[in-house]
Parts: sequence; C-alpha cells; structure tokens
Amino acid sequence: MKTNVDSIDLTLRIIGGLAILGAGYFYQSWLGLVGLVPLVTATFRVCPAYLPFGLSTCARAKQKD
Repeated sequence: MKTNVDSIDLTLRIIGGLAILGAGYFYQSWLGLVGLVPLVTATFRVCPAYLPFGLSTCARAKQKD
C-alpha cells in the first residue's frame, strides 16, 4: 500500500490518539480504545478512509496533480 499520511497529519494523529487513550483511562471507559485507530494509521502511514477517495496528505502525491 502506498503511504497517504504526511508528517503534519502523522503528528496530529499521534497527539489525538494519545489524548483519546488518556481520556479513556482517566474516565475509566473502554471508549478510550478508539484512540488506537489514529495511532495505528500513524504507525503504518496509511489511512484506509482516504483510499476510496484517492486522498493523500503526502507532498509527493500533491505534486503529481
């Protein structure tokens, strides 16, 4: 799979994922596990939600257009 997550998007996903996990831990809620989704997409640098629409935040993909 081609990467479609650039550095700014990657940073926001990590911060957001950690914040959601932290809130879940703080409130003792299983919903905090939703924070794993942005962390996993940041780890692999592929967002499955971008694929059907052909979206990408990578600079090299934007230069092709």
